[in-house]
Amino acid sequence: MSMKWSIIRVGIVTLFMGLVTNVLGMTDDDREQRRAERHQRKLQQYKSGWNRMIPKYQNVQYAGSMGLLSLGVGWDYGRKKQWETEIMFGLIPRFSSNKAKVTFTLKQNYAPWEISLGGKWWLEPLVTGLYMNTVLSDDFWVKEPEKYPNNYYKFSTRVRFHIFTGQRVAFDLGPHSPFRRITAFYELSTCDLYVISSATNKYVRTWDILSLSFGVKLHIL
Repeated sequence: MSMKWSIIRVGIVTLFMGLVTNVLGMTDDDREQRRAERHQRKLQQYKSGWNRMIPKYQNVQYAGSMGLLSLGVGWDYGRKKQWETEIMFGLIPRFSSNKAKVTFTLKQNYAPWEISLGGKWWLEPLVTGLYMNTVLSDDFWVKEPEKYPNNYYKFSTRVRFHIFTGQRVAFDLGPHSPFRRITAFYELSTCDLYVISSATNKYVRTWDILSLSFGVKLHIL
């Protein structure tokens, strides 16, 4: 036991002496270079963190229970860029109400693969995901107002949760275009309220609870 402890102490002392020798052997230029390298690594990590926050694409979507027309930006990530997160603002025209309304949508997409159609054309045969949207207006509410009897409405009129599936066709524009790629897509979606209505009302058909939407994505990065 004593011999083992002696070997360990010798190892520790040797390691310590080596570190001291290495430090004492460094010149002022060496230390300055080390500090500059550490600073550069930290600066690169900081920049890469902020770069991840830059939107990768812009998108325009027609319908989809998020407004007549919605505009937004998105980020793609994952090993094959199969995950996407989008934020969008939509417009509900005035129609029969006294004023137009704005919607906000947070959307999460999953596109597991893409297939080459030849040349610069690509097909994403399956795209699915979830999104939550809300109407930015006091005419709608999350918790029912006191003027209604308790549990008169069992759902929020302001927030809706949706599920969707669809497909996309993309075209690569090349390095000289302001956009790397343009993608056209369609989606079939439904929301929580429609699903509940379908489950509790036998006269509501499947097609009655589905919404069809179209859109375009302009890929920047």
